[in-house]
Amino acid sequence: MKPAFWLLAAALPIDASARPMRRLLSCAWLIASLLIASTASADEPKIAYETFALPNGMKVYVIEDHRSPMVYEVIWFKVGSKDEVAHRTGFAHLFEHLMFKGSAHLPDGLMDRLLEAGGGEAGGSTSGDMTVYRNAASASLLETMLWIDADRLAGLTDTLDQAKLDNQRDVVLNERRQVFENQPYGFAQLMILDKLWPADHGYHWSTIGEVTDLRAAALPDVTAFFKKYYVPNNATMVIAGNVQPAEARRMVEKYFAWIPRAPEPARPRYQVPPALTAQVSLTATDDVKEPRVYLTWRAPGEFTAGESALYLAAAVLGGGKTSRLYRRLVYGEKIAQDVRAELDRHELGDTFQIVATAKPGTDPQRLIQEITEEVAGLAAHDPDPVELERAQAGLEATFLHGLESVLRRALLLAEYAVLAHDPDYFVKDIAGFRAVTAAQVKDATARYLAPNARVVLTIKPGAKPQEAP
Repeated sequence: MKPAFWLLAAALPIDASARPMRRLLSCAWLIASLLIASTASADEPKIAYETFALPNGMKVYVIEDHRSPMVYEVIWFKVGSKDEVAHRTGFAHLFEHLMFKGSAHLPDGLMDRLLEAGGGEAGGSTSGDMTVYRNAASASLLETMLWIDADRLAGLTDTLDQAKLDNQRDVVLNERRQVFENQPYGFAQLMILDKLWPADHGYHWSTIGEVTDLRAAALPDVTAFFKKYYVPNNATMVIAGNVQPAEARRMVEKYFAWIPRAPEPARPRYQVPPALTAQVSLTATDDVKEPRVYLTWRAPGEFTAGESALYLAAAVLGGGKTSRLYRRLVYGEKIAQDVRAELDRHELGDTFQIVATAKPGTDPQRLIQEITEEVAGLAAHDPDPVELERAQAGLEATFLHGLESVLRRALLLAEYAVLAHDPDYFVKDIAGFRAVTAAQVKDATARYLAPNARVVLTIKPGAKPQEAP
């Protein structure tokens, strides 16, 4: 994923299924008249849309933008890996794959051929909190895209059999090998999640799922998961681009209104986990040339107090080559090859992470110590006003430029509608970010980034593990 406007998930590759959706930071205030409508002044922009709901509970938003011949269709299902349960993980991500393998009236492969013929493509992403499908093609294919997704929503399980499940299970297991097992430092995030969240919490396991769970997944369990969460009243659609709202509504009603409403999904409920009160230290080896350290904290969840201040703390500490950690570790001490700080958003709790790769000959413990000192400095003293203003201006400008993309606006609107329960949240989001003070950045750092409330992982050169230690 996150202010929510950092989501802009379309910045992900079209098949970025194994990773949580990251928050894109994009560049300039230039689209008020065409891309954004103003509620009061140019300082209070919001995404312009029309909306309606079907009797079966599906919510629909339409963003009209005729500057391109393309139209984009996004369906956001409120189901992610946190909606799974222990020993039955990986189902949300598995369906991201199965949704492209044919349905009742859509043979496997036909979807791609239809969209590619119209200069388009299809893709999907899964995170701990959601599964999103997106189609793009020339506007003349909007009706085709809607027919495709209605057939997938209503008829996927009609053709789901053991052979399809086995095939896509193997695809996912291979993807897991590519993303985690075969990548340098690949097991890092799996090890961190394991210690950052309790074993019974929905963020304890990775979105891609545990190997044993994927291998044990049975057809009845997988089918039940789909029928529980892939229902119209758990779906939010955004149609954006070269489209007339009235015509879009006619098509949506034609293809989706007949699908019956289902019971609201009964989701796992998680207690707020006990705070970490002592640093968790982990060490592992991998087939890498230099050590790397990861310092990770829990943080407040999406759309909660403290998020905006922590975004700015990340920018001040490790948001580029002018940040404190980069200037200290890379330019000054010359003990790190790179360093970054980022806040990754999730509905039930964010993660704040600082990652640094050592230069040859550097003891990784020295990196940890100097990072700790820099975080402590921000926790004890307000950032310089110029430093804070630069961080605010940079993040705001890059975000606003990102709204040039029609698809990104569609994804952002869906995020606000589903997770903030307010499709007009943009105004509140950006206003909250602008209002952050230096004292709030300091206080948020002190509150959430304490040295006794973190997981510290050090990966050193050595044998590559066959599975997460």
